[in-house]
Amino acid sequence: MQTIPVMIPWLGEEEAQAAAEAVRSGWVAQGPRVAEFERAFAEHLGVPHAVAVSSCTTALHLAMVGAGVGPGDEVVVPSLSFIATANAVTYVGGTPVFADVDAATGNLTPETVAPLLTERTRAVVVVDQGGVPVDLDAIRALVEPRGITVVEDAACAAGSTYRGRPAGATAEIAAYSFHPRKLLTTGEGGMVTCQDGELAARLRRLREHGMSVSAADRHASAGGGASLVETYDEIGFNHRMTDIQAAVGLVQLGKLPAMVARRRELAARYRELLGDLASGLVAEPEHGTGNFQSCWLLLPEGAPERTEVLAGLAQRGVSARRGIMAAHLELPYKGSARVPLPATELLTERSLVLPLYHSLTEEQQDRVVLALRESLG
Repeated sequence: MQTIPVMIPWLGEEEAQAAAEAVRSGWVAQGPRVAEFERAFAEHLGVPHAVAVSSCTTALHLAMVGAGVGPGDEVVVPSLSFIATANAVTYVGGTPVFADVDAATGNLTPETVAPLLTERTRAVVVVDQGGVPVDLDAIRALVEPRGITVVEDAACAAGSTYRGRPAGATAEIAAYSFHPRKLLTTGEGGMVTCQDGELAARLRRLREHGMSVSAADRHASAGGGASLVETYDEIGFNHRMTDIQAAVGLVQLGKLPAMVARRRELAARYRELLGDLASGLVAEPEHGTGNFQSCWLLLPEGAPERTEVLAGLAQRGVSARRGIMAAHLELPYKGSARVPLPATELLTERSLVLPLYHSLTEEQQDRVVLALRESLG
């Protein structure tokens, strides 16, 4: 019996051809396809600026730099997130301050953020956990009067919506991931979006070592850029996306609506099939719709330990994963939480991620639910 994986990217011949065409073009580093992908992604979101980078982690790094976070500053973040969310704060010398989340959505709320705000708070990073859109307006209303920047970690949220618009579209700064576990993938890769043109121009320089003139611009200029001499006015980074990745991303962007529709259809079917267990499924908020990048389930009270359930699923040919990690329980941040984080610890210890991907069949989904019930005993 073939194992049902937790995730399979929806990639095919069209992406393969797009990547091959980029290779044949001779321009494989950051170039015209990256610029085209940026324009298309910005248009999809309805935002003025999008800056392609090598990963969502580097997108968050640039977002921290853009928000002015530095040594001595505090940034409120959810512990319930991939550790890169907290790490990006640490990269620039800031201190991540861990807040609890709403147990139903896995997201920060004004109530969990407010007790952690201090005079040193420079920013708050809100995460659209598993593709569930955070209530951005509520957080901004709380912190922006204090001069605190809100950065949206929309790593999982391509295809999700918030108050009728794409998730992240109304954020001052947002970061997206194109990792293979995400709906829209370029293998590795990410995007920073922002509302401010000067900030976007700075982030484009910073992603390419701080160069005042990009390699693509030099190549496109008359005489091959011999007369253009770049300067380096601040310390930058190598956070570039390649044209091969961008070529794949352009194809994936065109498929995104179909991906979201299929995943929402499968998530709704999970809810029907799970019956009494469905109350533990990740909830959708009233203010938006999720893309079900992750379909997580909180195990019911009295259920076996999660490790036993995962082992039972594996024995029955179903690959599932532990729920979202909690950064404050990992060694680099252990003991740093300033307040109790009960919802975070419940979710990270008692939830698991069910298989969900575009090509998942109803027969496979039936197998998943049967295997789960058998594993729960």
